[in-house]
Amino acid sequence: MSTGEKQRQQWVPVGKLSGLFGVKGWVKIFSNTQPKENILTYSPWFLKRNGQWQEYKLLDGKLHGKGVIAHLSGCSDRDIAAELIGSEIAVKREQFAKPAADEYYWNDLIGLVVKNLEGIELGKIDSMLETGANDVIVVRGTSDNGKKRERLIPFVTEEIVHEVNLEQGFMTVDWDSEF
Repeated sequence: MSTGEKQRQQWVPVGKLSGLFGVKGWVKIFSNTQPKENILTYSPWFLKRNGQWQEYKLLDGKLHGKGVIAHLSGCSDRDIAAELIGSEIAVKREQFAKPAADEYYWNDLIGLVVKNLEGIELGKIDSMLETGANDVIVVRGTSDNGKKRERLIPFVTEEIVHEVNLEQGFMTVDWDSEF
C-alpha cells in the first residue's frame, strides 16, 4: 500500500449528519457502523467542513426509533447544528480496535488490487456490499477491449477469497477473468 493510501486512511468515514433533532442542538446521524449505534462509541468525531476536518467532542448520543441522534460540543442550539448538516463524520484510524487475524475493516479493503489465481488483474476494490448471505466486493477495472467493467465477487474466504495482503495492497480470488 502506498504512503498516499495510508495517509488517506488516517480518516475513516463512519457516518454523516443527516438532520436536526429538537431545538437544543441535537442532530440525526446516518451511521455506517454495524450495529448503527456503535458510532456513539467513538469520540471525538471529525466533521468535514469546507474541505477541512474539524474536531467535535461527542457529548451525548442514543438510539432514537430506527435511527441515531447525537449532541456535539459547540452545538448549543438548532441554528448552530443546522450549519453542520450534510457533514461527513470520520474518526482517526487509531480509534479503532485492532482486528483479529483474518478479520478486516471494510475500509482497509477499499483500493486493493484484485487478482485471480492465474495472476490476471481484475481491477481494484471500489466498495463493499452487505447482503443477507455474504458480503460482496465491488471490483472496478477494465476489460480486455479497454471498456470499464464492474465485477461483484462474493467475499467468501477460502472458497473465493484466497489471500488478503494489506501490506502489499492486493487480494487474490478464485474468479474467472471472463466472468
